[in-house]
Amino acid sequence: MTDSSVPPSDPVNGAPQQPYSPPPAAPAAPLSAADDKLWASLAHFGGVIGPLPSLLIFLILKDRGALVREESKEALNFQISATIAYVALWILSAILGAIFWPLGILIGFLQFALWIVVVIFSILGGVRVQQGGSYRYPFAYRFIK
Repeated sequence: MTDSSVPPSDPVNGAPQQPYSPPPAAPAAPLSAADDKLWASLAHFGGVIGPLPSLLIFLILKDRGALVREESKEALNFQISATIAYVALWILSAILGAIFWPLGILIGFLQFALWIVVVIFSILGGVRVQQGGSYRYPFAYRFIK
């Protein structure tokens, strides 16, 4: 039996052996032009369901293709801007709706209109990238440079 509290040692010299470490992983292969365009357009299309798809594509694939890096960054910036607008409208709706309920309903319609705008711009961005261009959202603050 061996004692697990005693480090492994070199039987000849009695010196401790270095534990085995695997070789470093190879860098990820760059995306092909078709895959780069596909993932870049999916970053825009993903905005239909929220900021998470754009965020994941940006974090995972940004170093594997120039197009996917630029387009996912643009889509993510737009999604962050839209999320800030959603939160601001929700707070306004809660405060003003508690004071005068028709204002709360009006702001609820504004939230719905914002969602429609986000869906339309996300689809436009995905289509534009799929056709070979790039897309810049008109109402997005560039949080990520």
